[in-house]
Amino acid sequence: MDDIMSVNSLESVYKNLAKEVDSITSSNNQELGVSDEIKAIASENEKLEYRINILKRRADELMESVALKGSILKYLADMFSAAIHKSFPELEDFDAVVTRSTSEKFGDYQCNSAMNVAQILRQKGAKLPPMEVAAKIVENIGPNSVAESVDIAKPGFINVKVKSSLYSQRISYLLTEGVKPPPMKKQKIVVDFSSPNVAKEMHVGHLRSTIIGESICRLLEFCGNDVLRINHIGDWGTQFGMLIAHLQDKFPDYLEKSPSIQNLQEFYKESKKRFDSDEEFKKKAYSCVVQLQNYEPNMMKAWNQICDVSRKEIGKIYECLDISLIERGESFYQERMKTLVKELEKRGVLIEEDGRKVFFVEGFNVPLTVVKSDGGYTYDTSDLAAIRQRIEEEKGEWLIYVVDAGQSLHLESIYKAARQLKFCPPQVRTDHAAFGLVLGEDKKKFKTRSGDTVKLADLLEEGLQKSLQKLKEKERDEVLTPEELKAAQEAVAYGCIKYADLSHNRIHDYVFSFERMLDDRGNSAVYLLYSLVRIKSIARNVNVSEEAIKNALKTTEISLDHAKELKLAKMISRFPEIIINVIEDLSLHSLCEYLYELSVVFSEFYKDCYVIAKETGEVNMSRLLLCKATASIMTTGFHILGLKPLEKM
Repeated sequence: MDDIMSVNSLESVYKNLAKEVDSITSSNNQELGVSDEIKAIASENEKLEYRINILKRRADELMESVALKGSILKYLADMFSAAIHKSFPELEDFDAVVTRSTSEKFGDYQCNSAMNVAQILRQKGAKLPPMEVAAKIVENIGPNSVAESVDIAKPGFINVKVKSSLYSQRISYLLTEGVKPPPMKKQKIVVDFSSPNVAKEMHVGHLRSTIIGESICRLLEFCGNDVLRINHIGDWGTQFGMLIAHLQDKFPDYLEKSPSIQNLQEFYKESKKRFDSDEEFKKKAYSCVVQLQNYEPNMMKAWNQICDVSRKEIGKIYECLDISLIERGESFYQERMKTLVKELEKRGVLIEEDGRKVFFVEGFNVPLTVVKSDGGYTYDTSDLAAIRQRIEEEKGEWLIYVVDAGQSLHLESIYKAARQLKFCPPQVRTDHAAFGLVLGEDKKKFKTRSGDTVKLADLLEEGLQKSLQKLKEKERDEVLTPEELKAAQEAVAYGCIKYADLSHNRIHDYVFSFERMLDDRGNSAVYLLYSLVRIKSIARNVNVSEEAIKNALKTTEISLDHAKELKLAKMISRFPEIIINVIEDLSLHSLCEYLYELSVVFSEFYKDCYVIAKETGEVNMSRLLLCKATASIMTTGFHILGLKPLEKM
């Protein structure tokens, strides 16, 4: 796209030089070529014209490449924007809006910008009806690789029908090159998600951050970005003095051998009970905190032992859900917090208030507490130190925090403070990927029957049991080997939990229901898993090898003569624009809806378009390739969502 911008700038220089030639010719009233000055300008013109032609050819090649590989919608938006700028030069900053048509009778895509342009022109004193504006835009579109037809409908809609041959070419490209992301700028992106607390079991409250954060990372990595996955765990603070003091009493030999803590949650409850009821124990706990903060070796060993026990338990959850993270707990930022506070004190931006040191963020009534009255630090301090470290040390260009919606105000103030303090420059993008609550069937916060928070390990185990029960109800245990049944059980159990979350708009609450999750009808993980198994089995059933399919790619043209063939090809071609949309708002439900719609369209295609001819038994290789392309898109989508595809189900 930079080359296309170069064409425009060169054309501007060329036009200015041409005007200068005309001016000099007129003022000197002599023939072109007489003046040395004119000769020099004419020579420069020729060079510029040559460069412009080369760049134009390169721009045409780039645009054709975008049409073949990228988002058709984005291509058309750029095409219409260029046509509007050419038609109305005074609107050089206007960007056209293109949407998919709601009905096939209007074509594939629609540009509705003519009405907006007409309104802007009217405000400038030029009364031009939308239909005339649309006609002028269409007139200036010029040759392109996408549109088969461009029609205007009242009151000024511009409808575009895309060439069937382009869809055919895009399918061939996908099968030859694999599923590729749409072209976009590559960045260093830091994603903060999951973030459980040491010594406390992961519960349902961690579920959404973990699942959504992992999928966002997979999406960004698929698009070629350098993604740093941060697990900002709670592994520091007063509670560790309490835990270490209890460890010393219960496992006095902890320095010689690792303590056999069977249940860390119970261990935490025991220490908390002693802390609340025993003054001597409380004093000992506070003493341990001070020693820990000074990195006393024995305290550090006890702290590491507790963290290791917790890390193993958390790791089991991550292994089940196929989650990958780099641990950067509160402890990681301790020295950075000290440095931060010293610097802010030196800059004179902290204010003493009730014994605390606070920082007032512009636009916020409540200040950030940087140092507590007892000299300790807060979440405000660690979050400021973290955002600074992620930008200055990690070179993060885009920071994403996958944290519940209740933290919106806090994160907004942290972002604003970081910019105010010049830690976060304007070009660094910051996003809060907020999410709602997980609710029970009663539409209240999801809890056990006894009112306790639901442990994530228990939830996953229940999912395994219910998925196995569902598979046995379908008599899959009679046709699958024990290994295949286990693979299906895990894929369904963990997949349905992930998909139920991701298929809902993340900012909304959702009701957790295994019954709905395991339904094999409608938009569910079970339906999609089964759909992909069926598509992948087609090649096996027609006895066509992968090698034969590769060879067929070289000679077979993708035929889209049947309406259902063309409809499927159009759905497959939409994948890049779906990816662009999901990246813009970091909401995975759009991808879920697309994969479900793709599987439904494939079912329609497979019903009406036989891969094996009934009369002759001959394999229709073009249709088999469409099946292959569909499976490739679904497999890629599954990877982004964290679903594990199956060979048999």
